[in-house]
Amino acid sequence: MQNINNSPSGAGGMILVTGGAGLLGNELITQLLQQGKPIKALYNKTPLAIFNNSLVQQIQCNILDIVGLEEAMEGIEEVYHCAAIVSFSPKQKQQLFKINIEGTANVVNAALSAGVKKMVYVSSVAALGRIREDKPIDETMNWTPETSNSAYGQSKYLGEMEVWRGIAEGLNAVMVNPTIILGNGNWEDSSTKIFKNVYNEFPWYTTGSTGFVDVKDVAKIMIDLMQSNITAQRFIVSAENKTYQQVFNLIAKGFGKKQPAKKVTPFFAALAWRVEAIKSWFTKNHPLLTKETTKTALAKVTFDNSKLLKHLPNFTYTKIEDTIQRVCKELKTN
Repeated sequence: MQNINNSPSGAGGMILVTGGAGLLGNELITQLLQQGKPIKALYNKTPLAIFNNSLVQQIQCNILDIVGLEEAMEGIEEVYHCAAIVSFSPKQKQQLFKINIEGTANVVNAALSAGVKKMVYVSSVAALGRIREDKPIDETMNWTPETSNSAYGQSKYLGEMEVWRGIAEGLNAVMVNPTIILGNGNWEDSSTKIFKNVYNEFPWYTTGSTGFVDVKDVAKIMIDLMQSNITAQRFIVSAENKTYQQVFNLIAKGFGKKQPAKKVTPFFAALAWRVEAIKSWFTKNHPLLTKETTKTALAKVTFDNSKLLKHLPNFTYTKIEDTIQRVCKELKTN
């Protein structure tokens, strides 16, 4: 475990954020700093260069490092567990399970041992079994082999089970299940890659639909839940249900680019992921498309976000059109 930067001032009320270098973790830390909160930010390989702030103590620590986690958890009152691997490549199943399940179990155990007051865990709608076209998805649902062929979804569902175990052992915790998060992040390896594809005028679109949400909204919701007396609950975090075509068209408009005009048929999708699988076998790289991602992209799925709005009645989601306009502007500036 490597510690960089000066320790934050103030001994009490310290916050631990895992996965601080990611799209959501970065925004979460930004909002916490705006409230003057002292933070320990865990990173795995690359420090968070953006945060040159005396309130942020950056600690290099893999969540599989039990001793390092226990040391990092000293003096912590609140934990935001954002660290995870998001992948739909069959080659990464073992790593998915190690980080998303075993790593979460380690975070839960360290939090219990340190007497942490509360934890917010970032799960995913993939843990709900998101291939359901017969009815809206809500928080009562769980991953099953029939409702999702995603190893990632299974790993997040089993990660949730570790949090529920922690709750049973006395940990105050809540879980959020975001849909596709839109924000100004690294468009090479996050959901921001959607913006890159449209910017490069990728011509294809699918007729599938899903939920979308602003990264700023997800971070604010997490902070609001942490500061509330809500515990032992999970919440879908989704602003609007939209088709991929609608979102692609809004992004194209924001960039002043051509809208995708070629419809992906089920036959073409099946052919494409098979070609990618063969290509990845030779190149040893992770495939750009998989059977899982193509099935998800074609599914017409909707999410029920009413539970969260009942528990946080003063919260209002940002319109996805406004989110896309802002992100396009920020990415063009970058």
